[in-house]
Order: sequence, then C-alpha cells, then structure tokens
Amino acid sequence: MTGGITARVLLLSVTAVATSVAQQPKRMTWKVDGLEREALVFAPTAQAANGKFPVILVFHGHGGNMRGFANQTHFQLAWPEAIVVSLQGLPIESNRDPGGKKPGWDSGPEALTEQHNQDLDLVDTVLATLHRNFQVDDARIYATGFSNGAFMTFLLWTARSSTFAAIAPVAGLIRDWKPPVPRPVIYIGGKKDPLVKPDSQKKTVSAVRMIDGANGAGQQCGPDCTFFASTTGTPVPVITHDGGHEFPPFATQAIVAFFKNHQLKR
Repeated sequence: MTGGITARVLLLSVTAVATSVAQQPKRMTWKVDGLEREALVFAPTAQAANGKFPVILVFHGHGGNMRGFANQTHFQLAWPEAIVVSLQGLPIESNRDPGGKKPGWDSGPEALTEQHNQDLDLVDTVLATLHRNFQVDDARIYATGFSNGAFMTFLLWTARSSTFAAIAPVAGLIRDWKPPVPRPVIYIGGKKDPLVKPDSQKKTVSAVRMIDGANGAGQQCGPDCTFFASTTGTPVPVITHDGGHEFPPFATQAIVAFFKNHQLKR
C-alpha cells in the first residue's frame, strides 16, 4: 500500500457504493456578492471518530450542475462520516461557451486579480455556514472537481491554501498559479482527453510535483497509477485512465482513500 491507494481501491466502481440507501441532501441558498447561490449539503450519516466531521467541497464541470454531479459521484456514500457539499456554479464564459450561457466557475487566469471572486466568496460563505451547523474538523477540509471544477480546486489551493488539507482535480490544469504552500494532490486525467490534452496534463503534473517537492522517481500504485513521494509530506499520486474528458467511475473511491490519509498539520 502506498499513500493509502491500492490497486483494489482504484478498481472499485462507485456503482457498488451507490447501491446503499440514497441519502437526501438539503438544498441551501446564500446571497453572495449580491447573487443568489446554492448547493446541496449532505450531512454525515456516521459518527466521526474524534467527534468532528471532515468536509468535501465538490465542483461540477462547465455546463454541469450540482445535482447531476452529486448523483454521478456519490461522495456522501463513499465517506459517510463527511459533510459533502455539491456546489452550483453560475453562467460564465469559457472557450467553448463564449456567450457564458452555461454554469461554471470563475477560475480563469484573472481570478486572483479580481477584488471579489464570486466563487471564492461562495466557498468562504459556505464554510462559515458549515461551521455554524456542524462540528467541522478544520484539519480535514478538501476540494475536488471535474474539468472547470478541477480548475477551481487549483484556484482554492492557491487562494485558500491555509484552509484545504488536500485537493483532487480531475481533468483540469493549474494555469500559471503559484500556490504558496505544498498540499497533497491526487491528479486524475484521461489518455484520450480531447479538451485537457495529455501533454497539458503532464505539464500540470510537473508543476504540481515541483511545488510539492515530489520530484523523485514514481512508484506504481495501481493500474495506470504512479505515486510520487514528497520531501514535504505532500505526495502526488497520478492516475491516467484510458478514457477521455470524463469523471471515471473509480475516481470517487480513489479520491476518498487519498483524502482520508491527509490532514492539515497545525
């Protein structure tokens, strides 16, 4: 076992987990920067060992939505002790949607220069609400997302690095951002991805490994998985599956297994 990820875990399909009785989330709304925002909040269904609950923030891809992505990923079933929040993006421009008709995340190159980033402000607001309603474990707050949502996780690492213990981008890129501190990152990408191309994925992985001090030779950690140990305790497992631009079925279990092994050291 390397970094909590084994071949068995990586081959598990979330379909097996989803056969459990489905938990109904609570739809919550906020007014953030004058805009109506919403998310689906799955309360924990199991008691955490220390009485405090980890948090997973989940970001759909551009054109997706909170409910569809929650129904696809089932993080609440994979980690019943966690508070899982599936957030809803707002219409925003992208290369494939220049008119900004579909929902996504404000994670473009200019995101860090904006006086108020609507999605960073949303995350701050959501976490404040969770702290009022739950016993949140501040050492175990995580973010994961697909495509445009993966870009959002990289933005959170850069802009809110003191908050998040680890991130899990799926089919996303880090841009030219410079996260100020190392954090554990599990990266998942497709060999046939026509949008986030393999060469771009490799550049992102190289940048992440440099930031995390994970520059040594990798070790196999499962099918198409390479684990890069880190001198800073912030390892980088990289899983490159045979598919395209997608959130693969095994991703939820692999991400949860990784998150469970990492927390902030305060």
